[in-house]
Order: sequence, then C-alpha cells, then structure tokens
Amino acid sequence: MTKKRIVFFFSGLFILYNINAQERSVLTGRVTDQKTGVPLPGANIHIHDINRDAVSNDSGQYKTAFIPAGNYLVEVSYIGHTSTVERVNIKGVTAKDFSLNTAIIEQEGVTVTGVSTATRLKQSPQPVAVLKKAELLKISSSNIINSLTHVAGVNALTTGPAISKPFIRGLGYNRVLIVNDGVKQEGQQWGDEHGVEIDDYSVQRVEVLKGPASLMYGSDGLAGVINIQSLAPVAEGTINANILGEYQTNSRLRGYYGSVAGSKNGFSFNAYGSYKGAQDYKNKYDGYVFNSKFNNRNVGGMLGYGGSWGHSYLRLSNFDQHIGMIEGERDDATGQFLKAVAGGGEEIANKNDFRSIDPFIPFQQVQHFKISSDNSFNVGKSKLDIAAGYQRNQRKEFGDADNADVPVAYFDLKTVNYSAKLNVPYKGQWKTSIGISGMNQTNKNRAEEAIIPDYLLFDLGGFVFTQYHKDKLSLSGGLRFDNRHVEGKQMMDGTDIKFAPFTKNFSNVSGSAGLSYETGKDLTLKLNVARGFRAPTLAELASNGAHEGTNRYEAGNRDLKSETSLQTDAGIEFNSQHITLGAGIFYNAINNFIYYRKVLNAAGTDSMVVDPESGDLLNVFEFDQQRANLYGVEFNMDIHPHPLDWLHFENTFSYTRALFTTAIDGSKNVPNIPAARYLSQLRGNFLPKGSLARNFYVSLESDYTFRQNKAFTGYDTETNTPDYWLINASIGTDIIRKGSTIFTLSFSGNNLTDVAYQNHLSRLKYTAVNNVTGRQGVYNIGRSYAVKLNVPLSFKWN
Repeated sequence: MTKKRIVFFFSGLFILYNINAQERSVLTGRVTDQKTGVPLPGANIHIHDINRDAVSNDSGQYKTAFIPAGNYLVEVSYIGHTSTVERVNIKGVTAKDFSLNTAIIEQEGVTVTGVSTATRLKQSPQPVAVLKKAELLKISSSNIINSLTHVAGVNALTTGPAISKPFIRGLGYNRVLIVNDGVKQEGQQWGDEHGVEIDDYSVQRVEVLKGPASLMYGSDGLAGVINIQSLAPVAEGTINANILGEYQTNSRLRGYYGSVAGSKNGFSFNAYGSYKGAQDYKNKYDGYVFNSKFNNRNVGGMLGYGGSWGHSYLRLSNFDQHIGMIEGERDDATGQFLKAVAGGGEEIANKNDFRSIDPFIPFQQVQHFKISSDNSFNVGKSKLDIAAGYQRNQRKEFGDADNADVPVAYFDLKTVNYSAKLNVPYKGQWKTSIGISGMNQTNKNRAEEAIIPDYLLFDLGGFVFTQYHKDKLSLSGGLRFDNRHVEGKQMMDGTDIKFAPFTKNFSNVSGSAGLSYETGKDLTLKLNVARGFRAPTLAELASNGAHEGTNRYEAGNRDLKSETSLQTDAGIEFNSQHITLGAGIFYNAINNFIYYRKVLNAAGTDSMVVDPESGDLLNVFEFDQQRANLYGVEFNMDIHPHPLDWLHFENTFSYTRALFTTAIDGSKNVPNIPAARYLSQLRGNFLPKGSLARNFYVSLESDYTFRQNKAFTGYDTETNTPDYWLINASIGTDIIRKGSTIFTLSFSGNNLTDVAYQNHLSRLKYTAVNNVTGRQGVYNIGRSYAVKLNVPLSFKWN
C-alpha cells in the first residue's frame, strides 16, 4: 500500500469515527404570537449553516430531524410577523420556544454571503440586501438580474430583454461574482452579450453583497457578490410542490414552472422544470423590435441526506436558451427593421416575423450544465465543509443565413470548482474559519471564428476569517492569498499565427476588517475596509478579432496587471415604530483599472482593420490600465406611521460617480456608470389574517432615472443619456381555504405612461441610426402588463 493510500485510509477512519461519535441532536419547541400567545401553525424554522428547516404544526410545535450538535443561528419566520433571529447552542434534545411580533417591517435577517458562518444582517459590516421568493414573485421581469435592480446600487447592463449583466456600484463583468447554490457561476462573463445562465423561476432566495468580497471568494469579487439559492431542502416530514404561470402583454412572454420537493428522516429531494418564451417587444418609437425574441427550457434537481453527522447534497441543473441578437438595421426609405436572408441579402421583417419566439439570424444558443456536491461533517467539535462542482458552458453564435445551423463562433468552457473550510469551535466570543478554494478551467473554440484563444486556467487560494461578537459590538475580518495560472494556446489562421502561446501568473493578497455597533435597540453603525482584486480575463489578455455587435476590433494586452481595490464603506441603520432608514457612503480606489483604448497607427490616426465577415472597416481597440476612483451614496427610507401599520411609503436613492485620475482622449469619466436613480413607492398591505383573501397589497411606484451627462466620451465610446420617469403599479393577494393558501395571484403594470426611453447601460442604444426618424439605436420596452399565478402545494410525508 502506498504512502498516499495509507494517509487517505487513516484520514477516512478518523472522519468516520468522529461522524459516528456525534450525539443525535434535535431542536424542538413552540412558536407563538408574542401579544396573544396564540400558536402560529406553519411557521418556518431555518438553520442557515446546515440548511435545515422545520415547520410548526397546528399547535405551534416544531421538531427538526437529527442534526449535528453545534452553535447555530436560527431564523424563525411567519407570514404577517417579523422574523426573529437567535443563536442557539444545540446539543442532544434542545428545547427552544419562539414568539413573534406582528410585522410592520422586516427588521431581522441572516446572511451567509461573504462570511464563513451565518450572520445576523445587523452584525455584518458590509451592506447586504436579501430578497426572498415571496418578494421576487411580486416583480415582473424577463430574467433574474433585472429583478434585482430595485436594490440600491444594483443595475443591469442589457442587450435586449434576455441578456442582463449585473453591475454593483458602477462595476460589472468579471468584477461581480455570482454564486449559485454554493458554486461560483462560470460562463463567459467577460462578454457584453453574455447573460447569466440561471433559471429565475427556480430562485428561492437572493443575497446581494456590495463591496469587495475577494477575502472569501478570491478573484472576481472586486465589486460584490450575488448569491442565488435555488435547490434547497424543505422542512422535515413534508412534500412541497409548486406550479407557476406568467404572462406579459408587451412581448407576449409566457412562462411555466413546476417543482416538487420532500424531506423525510434526513433524506431530501428536489426537482424542477421550466419553460419561457417571448416574442419581439415593442415601444412607441420603434414599434416591434425585430429579433428581441428568446426562449429557454431549464431543468434541475437535488438529492441529499443529513443526520447528526452532517449532510451531503448533490445538485444538478441544465440551462438551455435561444436568444435573438438585435442589430437594429432598418430600411432607409421606410424605417422598418430588416432581416437577413439566404444569399447575403436583406428584406423587411413582417408581422409574422415579430410574432415568432424562435430567433432569426443572428442568434445565440446557450447551454449551461452544472453538477455540484455540497458536504458538511462534524469533526470533533469542529465542522468541515467540502464542496465541488463541474460546469460546462457552451455558447454558440449563429450569424450566416446561408448556413443557419452552423455556428460561426462556439465557445466550449469547462470548469471544476472546489473548496474546503474548517469552522473551529467558539473560543469565548470568537468564531474562526480557515479554508482553501480553487478552480480548474479550460476553454475550447469549436468553430471557425475565434476572438479569444483556447486556454487553461488554474486558481488556488487560502484564507483565514474570524468573527467576534459581544453585547452590542461585532467585529470581523481576515486575510487571503491567491494565485492564478493562465496558459494561452497557439492558434493558427491559415498559415498565420492568430494567437501566440503565452503563460501568466497573478498573485494577490486580499483582506478586510469591519465592525458593527448597535448603539441601542433602534440604531446600528457600520464601518468596513476591504482590499479586493481581479485578475485580467482571457479577453483582456489575448483578444484578437472583431467583437460582434460592438463595431470594434479588439486586441488583448499581455502586460496587464491585476486590478486591486481599497474600498471603505460606512453606514447607518435605524428602525423605529414609524420609520426605517438606511444610509451608506463608499469610496473605492482601484489601481490598474482595465478599459478599452483606441489604437493609433504610425501616422497618428485611427488604426483600422477590415472585418473579414462583413467587409466593414473597424476601429482597433486595445485593453489598457489606469487608476480610477469611485464614490457614491445609497439611501433608503420606509415611512410606516403607527397605528397605520398597513401603510408604507418607501424611498430609495442611489448615486455613483467614477473618474480616471488622468483624462483619456479628453474624458476622465469611467465607462458604464449608471445614472442616479430615485425610486418611490406607496404601498398598502391589508387582510393579514383574512379567511378568504390574505396579504392583499396594492402599490404605486415612481421610478425616476436622472440624466447621465458624465459619460465616457473618449474614442466615441459612450454618449450622454437623458432622464426619464416611469410609473408602475401592482396588486396581489393570497387566496385562502381552511387557513391554507390555495394560490397567489398578482397583477402589475410597468411603464404605464408608455415612455420611450433608453437606459444608459442599454447596449441597444448604440445600434444603427434610423434614417427616417434620425434617432440612433433601439429604445427600451414600452407599456406592459403582467399576471402571475403561483399555486403552492404542501403535504405531510408520513
């Protein structure tokens, strides 16, 4: 027997010994109304660190399945009541009762993003927003990222209704990390026209962390993290099913979703399937926008088992989407949209073309397969978490009408993620974790056209993170070291070398230190300083080709260094009987910020190349770096005057400013910075305990986006964008029978005044000029009404 095998053998025996030695622990108790003492049946008891749930019965009693002994943060929630969060030391049979207050506004919550163990939101020094499924159901959008843009500081860079990339405080692409069910989502984040491959109907909860998160996640967490939870175990002894249907009038979007999940004696399963299709959307300036259609079919599932030793979950998902690419070309005489036809010609798109949900040339097919394993073991008094995942992202671009089934570009990206984290026992008021995480990635071009080379990438990083809490003070922070190794492969174009081989290594140290102090029952002060980093992407290092839809030829720069940032956040949270207020400011200094720079030829004029596909002359852009400074403010206030607790007047304002230290072609403004935005909503909540209809709500929303007159005008990259004002409204309720929800019905209307507008982060703003009207680009979606029907089903698993 080799030495390695001997080590693995005895390590396995050690873990098995500790697993079997664990005491069979359960948490049990009763959930009641704080004022009346009446039991609350159907209350949810959730233990975040081990992802276990229990539900109270008709007498308010609950009991978990066997769980590992430990000190856990327990969140208890019930419709119409404020959630409560308490830390409970669970050992053996542990009894704990909870009493909940009638809700005015949610004041408590838990985050698992950017920390090593579940943490109360009040104790997190970084700003974190949490959206649960009930809130997401009230939002009408075409994808999960658009659903998050009501969070202050979160915006979306869009290419039509199906492609949205998240931006946090003015930073996007690989600077925003997306985590889905514990695994870093790896697609083609570097590309403008590449969206997020996650089924929005399956999402149960989203956490948005704003600010550098490289300490816990390594590279690509420079701006923040969006943590999306889809496949999770349900409460012990239950089988839950869900059926959802949606329709949106503007694009005739129709969506269907079904899921079933169960848990019994520690065994858990979960499965879902969905379909969504949309025709071309319309607005009053463009009419129907040709080829803005899309459709997707998605499936996913989970199997797992948990006991007193820990848990192990296996998750699988497959995302399959077809997206039309909007070029905006129009007939010079009529101003109507043109479509490509076989033989190299064009003709005017007709009524039937707009009504199809199957995209025309050019279009993309995106397939994203993911399988992951999430495991947690009690090892002595410590807890060992081990996770691993495999993803395959296939992105095919079809652009030849004569060969519509043959992709002109085909990126085949394969990624293996892995992590291990040891949470050591509490020592006094301190909680410490140490861990490693990494990634192996390969990319293969499987079509004739290639803008980036085939490559290999290897990541590995280690960290230590600690948290301290005593009385009103919470401290947290840590250090991390990462190394990324990249190998670009040689690729030929005929007899010419298109991509020369290269090898690069990027090493960085990350860290953070923050505090949260509760000065009283109502007021919390927060301060955080964090250093983050981002290694250059392969597109930035080695691009060599025409980038579809951007009208530029991109050239990589192998001399690029990692971006590093030092960000300071300061915030205040205030909760009282009449008002809830949150305010924060941030300042982010970024070294080696990567941007496009136009290349000049030997004569000092613009360097131009001929696009071999279209024959058009394209400007050559190269990636370059400079120091940038970003700062801004975010503010939210909810006025809920007691005793009119049903009335809410919510206000959210966000503003980000970003400047290069030296002007670039006469402009110091950083590109892709969203305009300031002010959201105001008047909402009424009624019938919290209705016998036929419950949780009835009605709202009217004002959404005002200010003029963005600080665009990056260097090299004609951006133009200024005028302001616009949208009016939205919604109404909905739960329909009840014998105390249980039969279905939830919601209606909404967006852009009720049918305003024609262009968002500053819409890439369609820069498509072709309509020579009939003189307007450049395509406008955003016009007036639209939507209806959602959600049917939850729940059974006891005896």
